[in-house]
Amino acid sequence: MRSRKRCCSVERTDYEPGTPCWVDLGTTDVEGAARFYGELFGWTAVDQGAEFGGYRMCELRGRPVAGLGPVPAPEVPPNWTTYVSVADADIAVKAVTAAGGQALVEPMDIPSTGRMALFADAAGAAFGVWQPRGFAGAELVNEPGALCWNELTTRHRDAEIAFYQSVFGWRREAQPDYDVWRLGEARVAGMMVMDERWPADVPDHWMVYFAVPDADDAVARVSELGGRIVVPPTEVPVGRFTVLTDSQGALFSVIALADA
Repeated sequence: MRSRKRCCSVERTDYEPGTPCWVDLGTTDVEGAARFYGELFGWTAVDQGAEFGGYRMCELRGRPVAGLGPVPAPEVPPNWTTYVSVADADIAVKAVTAAGGQALVEPMDIPSTGRMALFADAAGAAFGVWQPRGFAGAELVNEPGALCWNELTTRHRDAEIAFYQSVFGWRREAQPDYDVWRLGEARVAGMMVMDERWPADVPDHWMVYFAVPDADDAVARVSELGGRIVVPPTEVPVGRFTVLTDSQGALFSVIALADA
């Protein structure tokens, strides 16, 4: 993360279509992940019952901020997924495939909450879409323990610019060493291009950022909880961030925002 609009704590009840609205974790150890993030962020992981396949809603101050559940197959590594709000998940399938992406999970109803689908974009980065039907997405953002940014990390800038402009109507705002995605006038996500300093086996992916009061304290806590530090705390214009893995290996970032 290089530069973006600074934000303060926000309560959300809806999201404009084309805006990232939710993140969830697929993990090989649901109980372990619930403990890890509960200790790190103060989340309470609420089991949604057998009907939802072991999915848990992670709450902060009683408000949903993220989800976690089992990976769909043993060969799938633990990972965080970013979801973009859409008016119609089925129309999104047509837009994604027309732009060169592919459906990984066809649109499916989630009882009483919405309709979702999972995709790979034109460069292979996985993401989801969410059509709300009673549940819009994260109800708290930009406060410690909550989602504060979503960032596409890619080696294929031109292909991704064309893809996300076609699918969601995003406009790229170029900045030094970084790009910001705009939907209308709103800054909704970022894009960072991987260069030769990145390991060759790191695929294109969507990174999630959670706000914390202190990035260095978060690093120490993650180490105690069995996670790993991938990028040590680093100063950027909007704050101090670090890239980490949880105790099962899922990659995520935290940032202490400069104006938090």
